[in-house]
Amino acid sequence: MREIGIGILGGGYMGKAHAVAMSAVGAVFNTALRPRLEMVCASSDESAERYRMAYGFARATSDWRVLVNDPKVEAIIIALPPLYHREIAEAAFALGKPVFCEKPLGGSFEDAMAMTQAAQASGVPNMIGFNYIRTPASQFARQLIANGEIGDVTWFRGEHTEDFYADPNEPATWRAVGTANGTMGDLAPHMINAALALIGPIRSVMGDVETVIRDRDGGTVTNDDHAQIMCRFDSGVMGHMYFSRVSTGRKMGYAYEVIGTKGAIRFDQEDQNAIWVYKMDDPIEIRGFRKILTGPQHPDYEVFCQGPGHGTGYQDQIIIEARDFLQAIETGAPVWPTFQDGLEVSKVVYAALRSAQEKSWVSVA
Repeated sequence: MREIGIGILGGGYMGKAHAVAMSAVGAVFNTALRPRLEMVCASSDESAERYRMAYGFARATSDWRVLVNDPKVEAIIIALPPLYHREIAEAAFALGKPVFCEKPLGGSFEDAMAMTQAAQASGVPNMIGFNYIRTPASQFARQLIANGEIGDVTWFRGEHTEDFYADPNEPATWRAVGTANGTMGDLAPHMINAALALIGPIRSVMGDVETVIRDRDGGTVTNDDHAQIMCRFDSGVMGHMYFSRVSTGRKMGYAYEVIGTKGAIRFDQEDQNAIWVYKMDDPIEIRGFRKILTGPQHPDYEVFCQGPGHGTGYQDQIIIEARDFLQAIETGAPVWPTFQDGLEVSKVVYAALRSAQEKSWVSVA
């Protein structure tokens, strides 16, 4: 075992999640690399110091360049708004430091392209944060589909729906401005990533976007509140996805349905420790969707809990990501999803946005 110094940019919602994950991953997975929380960066010296004390970092700074250039920071996690991703990632790659970046890759498609090129040119490990696909249930769903348990896939339906902006009295924030902060930039990437992971590459899309509440206290909303995509996968499978931050009543509506010639699968993140499976070859008198609770027999479950049905949580997804990032650093081999995988998601996002403008089908390629 050896220590590795971790620097995290951002101490808020995701910064805290990654700090906790890096503190726990060694004990959970017995990793060969043991993270040391070396430095945290925030928008002010005061907030950075507050995060340092709360999470157990050795040092704190309000200057991202100080963190990236520090020799004791050996790997970097970017947990800031998308606008800041590109410059930080490019600087880290130039120094040969591995980078884990929260989705989306950057504030624009150009950012995503540049970041991916920088990652590939550097040759160092890189990953993007798509945590929801890592639940034991969704990992198991991927296995069932890949093994042909539901036959040939004929249809995919996915959604990522929440209601944090459903209240018209909610004031405008940074989320109200910029493509990367709208629903297509913020929520859609998670479900598009799921579609690519479960079904495969997407060939073409028809997109539609809308701002439901344009005027909010403090400013005008200039990005999308909800959006939908019709799509065709390279395999010929039809699909549809819907994304919303104004979906009243939905808190974590990351859900999908996969229809096959021999069965079907349903999943909803609000019940993340179960999937529903239908098999055509079941006796007709008991044929129907069955609820399967995840347990030690499912991927990445037993290290968290030895009791079936006891369940894993959101933080556990981030710990699994931390394990994968450390594995990529240790072995030097790419671990899914890399920046290239993040770029594939961005291609779908921006093809759909272009489709919405042109009101026609658009090729993702």
